[in-house]
Amino acid sequence: MQKSASLLRPSKTVTRLELTEAVVKQVGLSRAESAAMVETVLDEICDSLERGENVKLSSFGSFLVRSKGERIGRNPKTGVEVPITPRRVMVFKPSNVLKGRINGLIVDDE
Repeated sequence: MQKSASLLRPSKTVTRLELTEAVVKQVGLSRAESAAMVETVLDEICDSLERGENVKLSSFGSFLVRSKGERIGRNPKTGVEVPITPRRVMVFKPSNVLKGRINGLIVDDE
């Protein structure tokens, strides 16, 4: 299987369209089917995170949902203290394989 980076145009941001084109070229599905596949994968990831579930993609990384409690913040301009409400945040933790690829190292799959 070819590396998908070679199929994507060189840019600073990869779009849904570019992911769809990569699926078209590598898998051979139609553009409509490829776009539906990309959307389905992204929707499933989003739905899982919305439910508070973590998403782990082997050799890529993990999307984690963390809960943050209420705390006191400070306006840096005025110095006035304000309460920051509790919320959930999403964090991405890259795998060692992805970290190695970004740094040009050869790393065995996890």
